[in-house]
Amino acid sequence: MREYSCGLMQVADVATAPERRHRLYWWKEALIVAVFYAVYSAIRNQFGSNEIAADGVPEQAFTNAERIIEFQLWMGMFHEQTVQSWFLPYDWFIKFWNTYYGTAHFFVTLGVFILLFVKRADVFPQWRNTLAAMTALAIIGFAWFPLMPPRLLDEPCPRDDPSSYGGACIESDLRPEGGWGFVDTLVEFGGPWSFESETMASISNQYAAMPSLHIGWSTWCAIAVWPLLRRRWTKGLVLLYPAATLFGIVVTANHYWIDGVGGIIVFGIGALIGWGVHRWNQERLDRQFALTLEPPAPSAPDTIVATAAAHADTTDAAVTDALADTDTPTDADSGDTAPTDDTVTDVGSAETPTDDPSAQIPTSDGGARDIGRER
Repeated sequence: MREYSCGLMQVADVATAPERRHRLYWWKEALIVAVFYAVYSAIRNQFGSNEIAADGVPEQAFTNAERIIEFQLWMGMFHEQTVQSWFLPYDWFIKFWNTYYGTAHFFVTLGVFILLFVKRADVFPQWRNTLAAMTALAIIGFAWFPLMPPRLLDEPCPRDDPSSYGGACIESDLRPEGGWGFVDTLVEFGGPWSFESETMASISNQYAAMPSLHIGWSTWCAIAVWPLLRRRWTKGLVLLYPAATLFGIVVTANHYWIDGVGGIIVFGIGALIGWGVHRWNQERLDRQFALTLEPPAPSAPDTIVATAAAHADTTDAAVTDALADTDTPTDADSGDTAPTDDTVTDVGSAETPTDDPSAQIPTSDGGARDIGRER
């Protein structure tokens, strides 16, 4: 289990407000990945090779391939066959890239996913959402724009060879004499798996080329892990991963280079969606958490009872004060006035006549009587 703090948004006293803690559970994330990948595979294959080539002629996938080739020719950048031809004489080299193409995109992505969970728990949800959104967008691309990869352009059509999903039977003004010249390296040189088996062919989508998730996922890996790197050479090395993947998808004739551009585009859109969804969810959870910090508002009956009790207390206090005023006699009622230092004179001087004409004694009405004058 991993935890990270989420500061409350829009609270009055940020310094004293407690932080909401978000917990990450590894088993929950693993379950999400497994379910999502299963759904992704099912949807991808539903609109895959068998469906598109159901009549034995994958015309839609081949037509889209012609559109890609025309666009690259227009830009003067249709060189995939030339690049592949440079390396075909080196069997070990091609076998390496076959293995790389079939394994790296899965295992490296899974490794970075786990690394983010352990080392960058504070941003893990954003990157998980980005990966999911990007993959979902790719599924839409596979269904909307099935694309025959270069390695299948000269291969037999399914109607001529049920184990093949090529487009050799489809006429094209763009096809050079003798064919396009691409080699299916997986068939010729071997690798960790093969599309030639009937089971693999039936459960896969060989026309899922645009966008290239190999490029999308490798870009996701490089950018997500970048902040964890400290040395310059490691940062440069991690940026080579998407570049190496681009070379791998071209030299094995599994993609056109422009498929990689599509992969970067879906990564960018996926990042916007993933981070936006995370921000929305955090604000929602913050609002819910803030409500738990506020005391509950009293209900209407409780308010009435509290008001009545306060009023009764006030009335009782007033009555008590009134009774106290009635029962306690005042100085005016008793006829006594407390003497003060200014009016009290020595008792002896009051009983003994004095010759001082200004001598005075206090009276009951609070005044003073002039003794000298009376005498």
